[in-house]
Amino acid sequence: MKSLLNRISRLHVLVIGDVMLDHYIWGDAQRISPEAPVPVIDVERDSYSAGGAANVALNLASLGAKATIAGFFGRDDAGKRLSGILTQKGITTIATPGSGSTIVKTRILVRRQQLCRLDRESPQHHYAIDPEKIEETFDKVIRKVDAVIFSDYAKGLLTDELVAKVTALARAQKKLVALDPKPRRKLKFYQPDLITPNRKEALQLAGIEPEPHQPFPAAEVCARIYEQYRPKHLVITLSEDGMLLSHNGRAGRIIPTMAREVFDVSGAGDTAIAALTLGLAAGAVLEEAAQFANIASGVVVGKLGTATVTPEEILAHADTEEN
Repeated sequence: MKSLLNRISRLHVLVIGDVMLDHYIWGDAQRISPEAPVPVIDVERDSYSAGGAANVALNLASLGAKATIAGFFGRDDAGKRLSGILTQKGITTIATPGSGSTIVKTRILVRRQQLCRLDRESPQHHYAIDPEKIEETFDKVIRKVDAVIFSDYAKGLLTDELVAKVTALARAQKKLVALDPKPRRKLKFYQPDLITPNRKEALQLAGIEPEPHQPFPAAEVCARIYEQYRPKHLVITLSEDGMLLSHNGRAGRIIPTMAREVFDVSGAGDTAIAALTLGLAAGAVLEEAAQFANIASGVVVGKLGTATVTPEEILAHADTEEN
């Protein structure tokens, strides 16, 4: 593990996707409003973190790698705050063209339990990058990185043309290409080195309607996804059931979860793709990379809110499991 983390510290990864600002309102509730049957929240504090694709970049940086993030940052206070959070962590930002406000997800937490979430995102977002400027925007940075991650949150930044052109640029430079998909957008992609859907997303990618109370059809899902998208590696995150590994369309072993306590799964998928990509880019085989990602995700879900994991936490977690 120490050797892998040492190799990871020399890597540089480009993330392209839907960035957002995570806003947390912390408070307590001890009475019901006289105006409606709802709790009255006494606000204690506010906190902010990078969400969406920006959280993938944060996880890369937290694990010791160098990260660059390309996404839409609105010209508003939220955009400035998000850029500041990333810059403070040493992450380079590439602001892509677009209009509208920065996406903000506000979670209200009462006694460390999430009460509700408020989403601020304009339906008039225009994120599209001029197809003629895709190569100009990404060619130089792709030459400098070791891997490219597409982080799709179905907000519109990633288009078929952008994915195709950036993938072609990355392949020409022999860079690893990874994708965390949102199948409801039906984004076209082909032959990535890695895709990391969760259980629901994997079923959608495979075009399978789940049967109630039936086991996850691992072999069929892996075969169908490979037939359509030809990923070299497929890792399906199964929440409390761990990670299902698949290579060239064949369902492999399931790695049991390393989470000791699940407090909040927010951002766990971001941690998984960041760690898996770093592991593979550092020369680990799929199972080794998945074990590394499983430990990282296990640490993160034990934290409240969108979180990251450090090399020290991974080593401590791994040592505890071994003992």
